[in-house]
Amino acid sequence: MHICIFEDEQYINFEPLIYSRPVYDLVCGMTTLKEKIIRAFPKEKVVLKSRKYLELFVKAENPKCIVNQFDNDDYLFINGRIIAPSNLKNILSVKSKEEKVFISKGQVVAAKISKKRIKDLLIDSVETIDIKLFSNLPSEEVDIEVANYLWDLVYLNSKEIQNDYKFYAKNKSSVKNKKYVGVSFVNKKNIFIGKDVEIKPGVVLDASTGPIFIEKNVTIFPNAVIQGPFYIGESSKIKSCATIYPNVSIGKVCKVGGEVEDTIIHSYTNKQHSGFLGHSYLGSWINIGADTNNSDLQNNYGTIKVQVNGKHIDSGKQFVVLMMGDHSKTAINTMFNTGTVVGFSSNVYGAGFPPKYISSYGWGGNESMKEYKISKAIETAKAVFARRDKNFQIEDEEMFETIFNLTQEDRSKRGY
Repeated sequence: MHICIFEDEQYINFEPLIYSRPVYDLVCGMTTLKEKIIRAFPKEKVVLKSRKYLELFVKAENPKCIVNQFDNDDYLFINGRIIAPSNLKNILSVKSKEEKVFISKGQVVAAKISKKRIKDLLIDSVETIDIKLFSNLPSEEVDIEVANYLWDLVYLNSKEIQNDYKFYAKNKSSVKNKKYVGVSFVNKKNIFIGKDVEIKPGVVLDASTGPIFIEKNVTIFPNAVIQGPFYIGESSKIKSCATIYPNVSIGKVCKVGGEVEDTIIHSYTNKQHSGFLGHSYLGSWINIGADTNNSDLQNNYGTIKVQVNGKHIDSGKQFVVLMMGDHSKTAINTMFNTGTVVGFSSNVYGAGFPPKYISSYGWGGNESMKEYKISKAIETAKAVFARRDKNFQIEDEEMFETIFNLTQEDRSKRGY
C-alpha cells in the first residue's frame, strides 16, 4: 500500500513554526512526526503532500520520498499531526479494497482512498487536505494521539523520547563500554552515547528519571548536569554549568546553556548563555541572548491562554511559555511572559515584557514594535548561514519573501 502524509486545515494552529516547514516536520521526542510515521511503514512507498512554496525544501530533505505526485493507485492518507505509535500499521490495517476513514476522538487520523476518488477530488492539486472530503466514507474509531497545538508536542515530549530511545538504542552498545574521566553516570544502562562524543570532567548524566541519548560529535562542557528523558542531536554543545532538567530535546548543531526544562529546540539554534527556558518550543536558526528568561507559571496558578491564528486559546495547561519561529532573536536580558508567541524572523529587545504575540518580521519590544525590513532579514540570515558553512540559496530568499507576504496583513493589523 502506498502512503501519503498530508497536512489538514489545522496546520495553521502550529504557527509560527509551520511557516518554514510542514506540520509533519515538527519534532517531538528524538524525531519528527513524519519520521515516526515512516518508521511504522518501512517498506511502503511514501508521498509527502506539501504546500507549494515549501516543495523544494521538502524534496531536498526527503530524497527517498515523492513530493506532491501520485501514481494511479490507492493510497492510505495519514494526517501529519499524529504521534505515530510503533504499531500504527496494524491499527490502520485495511485488508480489502474498501475505502475507509479512521477517526480518533473526533479527528481524522487516516483514510484509505481509491485512485478514482483521488482523481475526482483533485487531491493532487490542493496544498492542504480538507478532511471534510472524507466525511461520506465508512469510518472506524481508533486510538491514536493527535497534536492540536505546539504545546501538545512539548507535553508529549517525555513519552516520545522514551519511545524513540527504545527503537534507536535497541541492540546498540551503551555507555558501559566507554570511559569518561570525572563524569558521573546515574543508571548507565539507560544512557546511549554516540561516536566521538566529548564529555568533560564534572558532568553529571542522570538517567534515573528517563533515558539519555547523545548523538555523535556532541561536546558537553565541565560541570553540566543533565537529567533524562533527554535527547541531543549531532555536533551540538552543552555549555559549562548548564542545568538540563527532564523532557528536553535539542537538534543538531545547537549550543545550549543556562537552565532548560520541558523544551524542544530545533537544529541550528543557540541558547548558550545563562537564563531560564522552560515549557517552550523553538524553531531553527534562533539566537537567544544572554540572560533571556521566561516565566512559565502565572501567579494565580491558572491555565495559560495563547494567541493562535488570531484566536485566544485556553491551553488547559499551567505551564506554557514561548513558541518562537525560525530565524528570530532576542537581546540580552529579554523577558518573556507565559503564553508568548514570537513569529518568523523577529527581533525582540528592550526593558519590560514584550507583547505576548509578536508577528513574523516584528522588530522591537515592550515600548514599540515595527516591521523588520525583508532586505535586512535576508542579509542577516545570509550571515548566520555563513557562520555554519552553509549557503543561503535563492530558494531560501524566496521562502523569506513568501512568508513576509503571508504575514503582511497580521503586521498591518498591529500597526507595524
